[in-house]
Amino acid sequence: MKILVAGSGIIGVSSAYYLAKAGHEVTVVDQESASALSTSYANAGQLSYGMSSPWAGPGIPFKAMKWLLAKYAPLIINPKLTFLTIKFLFKILRNCTVGRYEINKSRMVRVSKYSQQAIAEMVKEYDFDFELRSHGLLQVFRTQAQLEASKKDMAVLDAYNVKYKKLNVEGCIKVEPALIQVKDKILGGIHYLEDQSANCFLFTNHLTQACKDLGVKFDFNVSIKKIDYENKSIIGIQTDKGLYQADRYVIALGSESTDILAPLGINLPIYPVKGYSITMPIKDDADAPQGTLMDETYKVAITRLGDTIRIAGIAELTGYDKSLSKSGDRITQFVLKDLFPKAAEQVEDDHLWVGLRPMTPDGTPIIGKTPYDNLFLNTGHGTLGWTMGLGSGKIISSIISEKTPEIDIEGLDMYRYQ
Repeated sequence: MKILVAGSGIIGVSSAYYLAKAGHEVTVVDQESASALSTSYANAGQLSYGMSSPWAGPGIPFKAMKWLLAKYAPLIINPKLTFLTIKFLFKILRNCTVGRYEINKSRMVRVSKYSQQAIAEMVKEYDFDFELRSHGLLQVFRTQAQLEASKKDMAVLDAYNVKYKKLNVEGCIKVEPALIQVKDKILGGIHYLEDQSANCFLFTNHLTQACKDLGVKFDFNVSIKKIDYENKSIIGIQTDKGLYQADRYVIALGSESTDILAPLGINLPIYPVKGYSITMPIKDDADAPQGTLMDETYKVAITRLGDTIRIAGIAELTGYDKSLSKSGDRITQFVLKDLFPKAAEQVEDDHLWVGLRPMTPDGTPIIGKTPYDNLFLNTGHGTLGWTMGLGSGKIISSIISEKTPEIDIEGLDMYRYQ
């Protein structure tokens, strides 16, 4: 079949790759000038197969109120609340129960573990250099309450055979030796043994070339204006470069998926959660992280990418505003210096970057069919697009090719919201 994929981030390119591998004729369109220039460009770099967790969970409403008053808050809400933000917060609250948390986490881990297998297959097949490190991910706890709360995650991890170790302070230092300088600031952690870190931008561009080798056509600098439909079928996508037509259409536009699909009566509960990252050169390897560390208190990830360190985090709820805030720089810099004070070179341009994460209220991506017989979705991956990218691409390829997916896809499509 002729298939049009809208979006060339990690989700769109992964979809195109597996569809082409399945024998389809694929075209990718994107408003950017190349692949992975939006949310996939400078994300945290985590491949968090085991640590995949929804933001909405028990105790989050109380924590959120505390965060809003904190000096280095992981959550920032624009005081000029829009209806879009209020509606998203209400839906988040509905998912902050023990039952919903466990269901949502299990779905996320299911997709993430499937993606882990796909990454391993890709490494065997291609000689991509994308700064892959298999050092695991260390989730660091600073309080006893965090240690206690982690027990609910372990039950889900055990159910899906995720390999992890619960560590005391000495165990954390063994995983990340540079933490010995700040050992009085942490109480313990969880080491997700199979988690990895890698450069999403580099990988997506390597995969783009692999797609081209399979015959995939990429049309960049193309802005989508509207989707044309008749009855319950898509008949084309109008762009500033003309009409694109295909047999099947895949929307992989992240946060922009919502506005594109709304005129079709498809109302996705995806909110553009703004996140920040900075990328800095390493000063001394011995003082730097060796893999990825997640600070549970500030919800900031510190990741080793080649000869640099990337610090990423913060959830800023301010709609589609992509302007840089001093808060993003201040908070990420603080967490790095608080845990790895001698790790990075201070440079004038520390590459502060902002991206809009396509977040769903339950944290689970939206992958699958729509009410239109030839329109499919692969979007809403939040902070875990890089982690879930390849697995999501394989799933959507199986669905479109009318093959049974290799994993259970219950609860992944848009119909869970109806």
